[in-house]
This record gives sequence, structure tokens and C-alpha cells, in this order.
Amino acid sequence: MNLFQYVADRWPRLSLQAWLHVSEVVQATLVAAVIGVLVGVAVYRSPLGSALATALASTILTIPSFALIGLLIPIVGLGVAPSVIPLVVYALLPIVRNTIVGLGGVDPAVTEAARGIGMSRFGVLTRVELRLAWPAILAGMRVATQMLMGIAVIAAYAKGPGLGAEVFAGLTRAGSANATNQALAGTLGVVILALLIDGVYALITRFTVPRGIRV
Repeated sequence: MNLFQYVADRWPRLSLQAWLHVSEVVQATLVAAVIGVLVGVAVYRSPLGSALATALASTILTIPSFALIGLLIPIVGLGVAPSVIPLVVYALLPIVRNTIVGLGGVDPAVTEAARGIGMSRFGVLTRVELRLAWPAILAGMRVATQMLMGIAVIAAYAKGPGLGAEVFAGLTRAGSANATNQALAGTLGVVILALLIDGVYALITRFTVPRGIRV
């Protein structure tokens, strides 16, 4: 049986796994974006705070995903929790870093002008600084999402959802019938989904970022 026939025969299962894979990654990215932007807002005015936040997020990223997932299994069990938690923490570095860079790159003259017309500090942050920093934040989310697409495969080790189950099952059955097709279907599925999501980010950038400030 060739790969195309394998995919056609098992399309309902593969399409469900693909949907769960994307859903897991997107939800983890959104949670990381909320946390990362809040951290970035809290520290971007402090060089020391910015350095510490970036260093901490970088340190977390150096932990092997297998090891982190394995450490979480005895604490939270198998399934969604030990899969999503690592995805969230791994996504923090590009989002935190880009939030700090984006907010730090806002021209002080612009914020002073906003204050000069009576805007509050919160108003300046939400209506001026974050809007100008949005291209950098979105770029960080884009990088994080692409990174998580691959890491989510490893989450299948903890019985997490997604195409990783196909990859692991194929590898553990190496040498048996359709084992290679199963592993390839999962792997190529992740690659295709990553390209599609990157296209979605390109559209979001096109429609939410003015051409003059795109990064």
C-alpha cells in the first residue's frame, strides 16, 4: 500500500488528529501570548527586568521536551495537561522577547504626544504602544506557533492529542506493514499544517498591520 492510499483509507482518523493538533498548538500559543505580553508590559521599561525575563524564558527553552513532559506526567497525569503545559512555556521566549523589543522600540516622541493630548498611562499603553508593538508581537507568535507544531508531536509520548500519535505508532511498529506510511503520514501532515498556519499568519499580518510598520 502506498502513502496516498494509506491516507485515503484512514482520512477520517487523520483529519481528526490534524484538527486536534492544530487546536492544541493554537490554544497553547494564545495562552502563551497573553502571559508573554503581560510579562513584556511589566518589564520592558526596566533593562534588568527585561534581561531576567528573557533569560528565564531562554532557560526554559533549553529543557528537552521529552524530559519536561516526563517530569509532568507524575504530577498531572497523561493526556492534554502534560502536552499543553510544555507548549505554553516553550512559546514564551519569542513572545516575551518580541513584546519587549516592540514596546521598547516605540518612539518616545509618540508617547509624549499622546500624553500631551490628555491620554492616561493605561490609554497610552493600550491605544498607542501596544498597537505600534503589534507587528513584533505577531511575529513572535508566528515563530512560537511554528516551533510548537513540531514539539506537539513529542506530546504524543504523554498520550496527547494530534498527529504525534501517528508518528510514534509508526516508529514503534518499524518493519511491520504500513509502519513507514503511518510515520510519514503524521510527519508530512505536521509539515503541511505548519505551512497552512504560516499562510494564515501572513493574512493576519496583511489585514491587521499597516504596510508602513510591518516587520
